[in-house]
Amino acid sequence: MNQGVGVKVDRLDAIRSHLYANGFSTIQALADAVGASLATVRRDLQILEQEGAIDRVHGGARIAEGSSVELAFQEREKRHLSAKRAIATAAYELLHPRSAVFLDAGTTVLQLARLIRISPMPLRIFTNGLTVAQEFLNIANLDVTLIGGQLRSENASLVGPQAEAMLDSMWFDQLFLGASAISPAGEIYSVDSAEASLNRRMLTRSANRFVLADSSKFGTMATYKVAPLNTAKVITDSALSRHWRDELAGFNVEMTIAELGSSHG
Repeated sequence: MNQGVGVKVDRLDAIRSHLYANGFSTIQALADAVGASLATVRRDLQILEQEGAIDRVHGGARIAEGSSVELAFQEREKRHLSAKRAIATAAYELLHPRSAVFLDAGTTVLQLARLIRISPMPLRIFTNGLTVAQEFLNIANLDVTLIGGQLRSENASLVGPQAEAMLDSMWFDQLFLGASAISPAGEIYSVDSAEASLNRRMLTRSANRFVLADSSKFGTMATYKVAPLNTAKVITDSALSRHWRDELAGFNVEMTIAELGSSHG
């Protein structure tokens, strides 16, 4: 990708993000937000409209119906990205060739999936994440199984009784699980009841369990409890506070601290 193309892709992303965050915006407001001319923004909007990402309306644009869920996932994926990549690098080092590995649908686990795609090894991979599974298209040495179930669009994941029933007939050497929140009491929480239920089942069907959670998740709450954190080992980043390092030790949680700035390759 040449530099000009890269700048254009970044600008298109910036326009999408601005429309997602602010709703309908005039062309002038978009030009101000991304630092481009009105003519350039009009051309960009034409491209985004052709892609189905936005709707152009009189004097401006808005996110197209149906694309806001995808964009919400992309926005969450970009958050704390350096920490997620450092955590993924530490998790990658724990993989064993020819083992059975379950990768959940979280955005930090997605970074691990991308490392496996870049540096594949013989693995049997199971996932309930559509975005995770897509990373492994046409990659040699990977035997990939996508768990069936009900589609949860917000996380591009498959959940529900069918997914849980599939897990009951399987056993995994390693589980890599994301978390919406780690409560002050040292418990894993999720924003969705079906996701929480499936995550609990994953934990019971895995020999070695790892929770991948960046430091921003600690001391926060979501709605549905998954399990105590000490049912797994934790991989987090070096921005984790001294308080929380002491807390995890008190909860008898084994942890790996990934140094920020360390990433694969």
